[in-house]
Amino acid sequence: MSDQIELRVNGKSIRVAGGTVVAAAIALAGVSCFRKSVLGEARGPLCGMGICMECRVTINAQPHCRSCQVLCEEGMEVRTDE
Repeated sequence: MSDQIELRVNGKSIRVAGGTVVAAAIALAGVSCFRKSVLGEARGPLCGMGICMECRVTINAQPHCRSCQVLCEEGMEVRTDE
């Protein structure tokens, strides 16, 4: 799992090790607000296992993806509600 993968988080290119989940890549990119609640409050990963749904982001134009459950792929485009 030492291969490096390049992806974009909110337009910023970052490199992560193969096998990295998207939530970790987002955090490595310096982003702390993954999405906003209906009241506009910042949300981010809570459970880390796909149950709480707080880490939902848009991945490759697919909204509401649980970032803690998706592995990074080369060229992936990730968008948060930052």
